[in-house]
Amino acid sequence: MHDTESETFVIKTMPEKFSDALNEIGVSSIPKEIATDDVEHDDYYSRVFSQTTRMITNKGCLEVKGRNIDVIQIIQKG
Repeated sequence: MHDTESETFVIKTMPEKFSDALNEIGVSSIPKEIATDDVEHDDYYSRVFSQTTRMITNKGCLEVKGRNIDVIQIIQKG
């Protein structure tokens, strides 16, 4: 490593990473723990359409302050 590089690495979850990115552009958000919000307990996609994937991974939620959006859910399909 170079002398200017930090020797400490901070491990962040996906909600923490997205919250930091939103805070940089002026959107106040707070990362929430996985499976603590009601929005995470429903199906993510409709099961009616054949192209809809069934393998969905919940990555967590963000609580947004001062906007018309209350919660942002981060999901990964694959």
